[in-house]
Amino acid sequence: MSIYKINRISEVLEEKGVKNNDLVEHLKVKKETVSRWVNNKQQPTLNTLNDIARFLDVDIRDLLYQSEWVKNSV
Repeated sequence: MSIYKINRISEVLEEKGVKNNDLVEHLKVKKETVSRWVNNKQQPTLNTLNDIARFLDVDIRDLLYQSEWVKNSV
């Protein structure tokens, strides 16, 4: 069974060399919550995505998968 990926949190964490636990500590959430986000089993709220983007020093759009159409129109 394939998982439809909406966010790129796991990829950006890896690119930045940040561990899931760092995100847990920064956001003050449970490990299980971050695990669900990273595995695309649950999506964070827009406010939380914004907090994650600031923590990782990336644009919020870097945390989201975008179709080619969206990428070309931005």
